[in-house]
Amino acid sequence: MALQAKQTYLNLPVKDLDKSMRFFKELGFDFHTDYTDDKAACLIINERTFLMLLVNDMFDTFTNKERADTAKQTEMIIAVSTDTRKQVDDIVNKALEAGGKPSNEPFDHGFMYGWSFQDLDGHLWEVMYMEENANEEAAG
Repeated sequence: MALQAKQTYLNLPVKDLDKSMRFFKELGFDFHTDYTDDKAACLIINERTFLMLLVNDMFDTFTNKERADTAKQTEMIIAVSTDTRKQVDDIVNKALEAGGKPSNEPFDHGFMYGWSFQDLDGHLWEVMYMEENANEEAAG
């Protein structure tokens, strides 16, 4: 039987927790207050997926490896899906207005549309919409 995680927690280092929380609130995300303090904030992606924003010093306690320099390197791309193409544009535009930076230009494959941005710490976010039956049609 394949592993089915009960919940998923992603950990991401941030320089300024308050600024990062304001940024993500501008995009429409909420935070789980029981798992938020002055060193970490639990961003709710959905009911089973969470993104822990950890101040750099706190993040460093979880690993012996050096943190990636997001100006030069990418450690991951966080991809989230939306219900509509308009929501893709709305989220990315809000991110850019809130201080994020552009990443890639929007792409449109007909059944799938997406656009990306960099958050305040240079982490890459891909926002996409895919028609509900696109996976079924592709499987044939």
